[in-house]
Amino acid sequence: MAEQPAQELLRDPESYARLLKHVHEAVLSGAPAPRSPRSVVSESWNRSLAASVDPDSNPPPVVYGGAELAELRESHPLAPVLPILRRTLVSIADDAEHIMIVTDAEGYILWREGATDVCRRADRVHLAEGTRWSEDAIGTNAMGTTLATGKPVQIYSAEHLVRTYHAWTCAAAPLRDPETGALLGAIDVSGPLRTVHPAMLALVSATADLAEGHLRTELAARDERLRRANMPHLEALRGEPGALLSATGRVLASEACGALPATVDVRRPGGAVALPDGRIGTVEPLPEGYLLRLDRGRPRQVPVPRLTLEFLGDGEPMATVDGRDIPITLRHAEILTLLALHPEGLSAERLALQLYGEAGNPVTVRAELHRLRNQLGPSVFRTRPYRLAADIEADFLRVRSALREGAALAAARAFEGPLLPRSEAPAIHDERESITALVRRVALEHRDPEALWEFWDTSCGADDLEVVDALCTVLPGRDPRRALVETHRAQLEA
Repeated sequence: MAEQPAQELLRDPESYARLLKHVHEAVLSGAPAPRSPRSVVSESWNRSLAASVDPDSNPPPVVYGGAELAELRESHPLAPVLPILRRTLVSIADDAEHIMIVTDAEGYILWREGATDVCRRADRVHLAEGTRWSEDAIGTNAMGTTLATGKPVQIYSAEHLVRTYHAWTCAAAPLRDPETGALLGAIDVSGPLRTVHPAMLALVSATADLAEGHLRTELAARDERLRRANMPHLEALRGEPGALLSATGRVLASEACGALPATVDVRRPGGAVALPDGRIGTVEPLPEGYLLRLDRGRPRQVPVPRLTLEFLGDGEPMATVDGRDIPITLRHAEILTLLALHPEGLSAERLALQLYGEAGNPVTVRAELHRLRNQLGPSVFRTRPYRLAADIEADFLRVRSALREGAALAAARAFEGPLLPRSEAPAIHDERESITALVRRVALEHRDPEALWEFWDTSCGADDLEVVDALCTVLPGRDPRRALVETHRAQLEA
């Protein structure tokens, strides 16, 4: 459910706008506020400020020009629902002096239609096609906040973080892919402050439901066409177990297979694939979709995927599945860290608490896990609770293991630097501080010159005067490293 605007907005929009302006000024200046912002607004302000959005001057970036924009529109999966959106929203937007906006999942405005006068006003504040309206680009706004939370939202007046947009009101809802559940974009209705209407959020949400229903109907029709076209390949198996799969691996039809998962991993066509129950099959590409052939023999042991995580140090986090490098986002690295630290598994609620604190939203976490599962492969994850079903090799786990054994040199050598140093997740922050402090302590306590050197050679130890003093004490006089450390100590003391 979307968090509804306050009742004051519905009773007296102008007075409510003045109140919000006082709240906005007080919160940003650190002064006592006459009231707290709505939680959806407060959380969005925090995300936006963390992304260095300037409340006083932050025009959205213009990313796509005319030719690029036309090409992007033509290929975008929301193009087929544009007629529904126009019929439902544009005429209403025209009458109500609003504009309808459609973005992609990254917040780029693909289409903008509606009242001519409002379009001209929108141009003056860069609310135009080809610009990016994600929270990290332009701060709190209905489109960006909807994409960040996955929920419908209405943003009114000074609930926008950037002051330029305090004369605007907007309501937006997300649109999802019926096949994967992934965000495709958002639809938004925006207009001048005086034209706010309490039903706008409900209207936008209902329109999003209509659009997603149309996408589901199109998907079902596409599936049926694919089944009819590929059924001869299934019949050619002559009773051998097999199934027809969509381009994303969804099972569309099967023969003599028994129970099958809803989706099969098709990222390595032509190779063996293991089902959750241990059966082994082969995925063969067809002109459209795939054919799954299953062995008739007894189920074999499912090969356990190998997941390697390199999250220590100042570089970008990297995950590897069975030797395949997969660049991942910081948020996904945080999730993998927490699951690796809790092999028994975590619920979405506990993950949300450890990632975001008390403001955590389990729905947001479930969406991130869905995206991460698609990226790494279904065999890596289990649900209820969420946990890793892989043989895990992680640099931070190597450090923890060496610390448990009291192996100072092994711990220091495995420690490449702080754990996910850019992460602000509460649980990651605590784990980062704990590992760093423990490695430092054992290196100092053991007085092992090699362990101290290894720790000093990281960003955590380079300017640690106690570590530098210890190195100067334990390194032999003839060790060439001692002169380097003494020079560094002199620079620190200076």
